[in-house]
Amino acid sequence: MGEPKTSEPAAKPALRKHDEESIIRVRRIHRRDLNRVWEFLKLVFREVNRETVEYQRPRSKKRFLEVYEEEGVEQLLFEVTEGKKSEIVGYAECAFEITGTDNWMNERYFAKHDMRPLFVEELAVHPGYQGRGIGGFLLEQLEHLARVRGCTHLVLEVAENNEHALTFYRTRSFYKLDAAIFLAKKVAAEEELLPPRPLKRSRAAAKPAAVKAPRAKKRTSPPKRATKPPPPADELDTPDEPPEIDARDLDASE
Repeated sequence: MGEPKTSEPAAKPALRKHDEESIIRVRRIHRRDLNRVWEFLKLVFREVNRETVEYQRPRSKKRFLEVYEEEGVEQLLFEVTEGKKSEIVGYAECAFEITGTDNWMNERYFAKHDMRPLFVEELAVHPGYQGRGIGGFLLEQLEHLARVRGCTHLVLEVAENNEHALTFYRTRSFYKLDAAIFLAKKVAAEEELLPPRPLKRSRAAAKPAAVKAPRAKKRTSPPKRATKPPPPADELDTPDEPPEIDARDLDASE
């Protein structure tokens, strides 16, 4: 946002006939201007986007076209006209309320400080026309718009390392509103995977092998004597049978 920081001074366009008498005009953007303005913004922010953490808005052409359809957003073109030909030399985009789903502005902060801001979303000056009063004209137009709409402040964002833009704003009474900055800490580079390490020995390998004592020989008992098999049942001794008694002997005893 703001006049971009460039690595090399941009070459100014060659002076044409009556160049010193050229007039800058401001008007609201029209649908037919969208493609031209998008190419203009890419030209302006090409260098600054190589140097900053955040991309300067708009981040994409799709988002830029969406802004055109939003309510409460002003898109102003600043043109230098010569004859029938006009050239875009400046662009300003502002809003009277916080817009966009990617905006981190805190409305309560401004209400607490009794501020009714006009949010400057984009401020761009053609690199070939910097230093010729165009940036000052853009801010003057926005400040005038803020006054007639009842706003109390112009609020914008600028990269801290964009020294050229910071100088431009500070000489026009802008001051730092918040202390938020990007911080970083360098981390020592290391491989994601740990290096190899020796494998521990298994427990079986770590213990010394036990020496087995020689097994004692079993004592052999003398062979058992063979037992005589029992005689057959018919050869076994049978008890003596009682003597036969004669009946006459019985009579005699009676």
